[in-house]
Amino acid sequence: MPELFIGGKWTAAIDGRVREIRCPADGALVATVDEAGPKDAAAAVNAARDAFDSGLWSAAAAAERGRLLLHVADLLERDKDALARAESLDTGKRLVESEYDMDDIARCFRYYGNLTASGAAGRVVDAGNPDVDSRVVHEPVGVCVLITPWNYPLLQTAWKVAPALGAGNTFVLKPSELTPSTAIMLMRLLAEAGLPDGVANLVLGAGPTVGAPLTVDPRVDLVSFTGGLLTGSGIMAAAAPSVKKVALELGGKNPNIVFADADFDTAVDYALLAVFLHSGQVCSAGARLLVQEELHDRFVDAVVAQAREIQLGGPFDSNARAGTLISAAHREKIEAHVAAGIAEGAVLRCGGARPDDPALQDGFYYLPTVLDECTPGMSVVTEESFGPVLTVERFRDEKEAVALANDTAYGLAGAVWSQDAGKAQRVASQLRAGTVWINDFHPYVPQAEWGGMKQSGFGRELGPAGLAEYQETKHIWRNLAPRPQRWFA
Repeated sequence: MPELFIGGKWTAAIDGRVREIRCPADGALVATVDEAGPKDAAAAVNAARDAFDSGLWSAAAAAERGRLLLHVADLLERDKDALARAESLDTGKRLVESEYDMDDIARCFRYYGNLTASGAAGRVVDAGNPDVDSRVVHEPVGVCVLITPWNYPLLQTAWKVAPALGAGNTFVLKPSELTPSTAIMLMRLLAEAGLPDGVANLVLGAGPTVGAPLTVDPRVDLVSFTGGLLTGSGIMAAAAPSVKKVALELGGKNPNIVFADADFDTAVDYALLAVFLHSGQVCSAGARLLVQEELHDRFVDAVVAQAREIQLGGPFDSNARAGTLISAAHREKIEAHVAAGIAEGAVLRCGGARPDDPALQDGFYYLPTVLDECTPGMSVVTEESFGPVLTVERFRDEKEAVALANDTAYGLAGAVWSQDAGKAQRVASQLRAGTVWINDFHPYVPQAEWGGMKQSGFGRELGPAGLAEYQETKHIWRNLAPRPQRWFA
């Protein structure tokens, strides 16, 4: 059946183009889907605009919107197995990781369902006059364009769709052209839950062909994008002429700081988890390991020894602990990144190559890689690899650790490892990042905001602020006893 969802109907691309989706673990054909063009994008915006202006969803009671989101959470839990399998086939990630993602996605919809349903009528402002009712209210922004990445396709979609719907908006979703399967399945679940026609719209295709016309369309009120810095900068420029709202969650080059007094075994374990989860294709990956001088040799030796033992494999290989990269082009980019680091003086401790296992030759695999003796200014330290590449830097004391950690254009996440609670808290408070973990790495909850500083973007997803991104704030002043002022009498 057709895979574009516009105005409540499944439709084929106007120009008839299609795209093959292949599993990056072995090249197997997953699906053939419709490939939208500018005309399809315009039709989707038309549908979203008409649906918003009709008031059918935007004017619905908050409790009604909340109930629908809670229903969607139930449907996501019901279809967890099918969704996780589809996600793993598209991305090549291990099935167990996709299953964890599906649980988080359901929790996200449930959180925003409850938050929306309990929405207040507004904030009463004391105007200093008993004859005045002064109130601040929150209203939907309007038509939202939601552009999501390939590494966590449905998770990143949920972070946008759930609050956008909770706030009363309509939207056009453009997932990555590489991983569209679960976005298609979500549209079916939204329709099953009873979402009115035109509120949710889906177009598939590449950024230049579909994303670009969506971001410049003056009928769009907000663009929320998760992805790379270069594309994010382009979206800001495209949105400027119509002064539409923009929220960007971009890349990261995230420091993982280990002090000499850290719990050794736990810190080693998490140093591996921080960077090699999902083969490093995580915007918040702890790709920069900063180790205190006196601990460095023993700690890095332990990390390298364990990294060499990480078994690679496909989504359904129960023995695998890490999977494939998303594409041949992405693997080539990582290979060039590592080669540049070695040329600049980094010491290759392990990895740095494709695996020689014959069973992995059809996929885009790359060995977990550790580059030691890295220094500020190296390209491997400053540029995001978005792959299984760990760089190691030394530091002497607390002050130098903070300086090194903040010596980056990015500011998405970071971590501090120390058994000295005061020191850990001092360092965490000085890191210029949207999320900082102490003696942990990667966890998040939908109740807490997520987003970056500096070139990691602006705006927040999750938490109450994630809902506020999709709302406009309005002050309504009501005079309860109007009478002539005689100002010009």
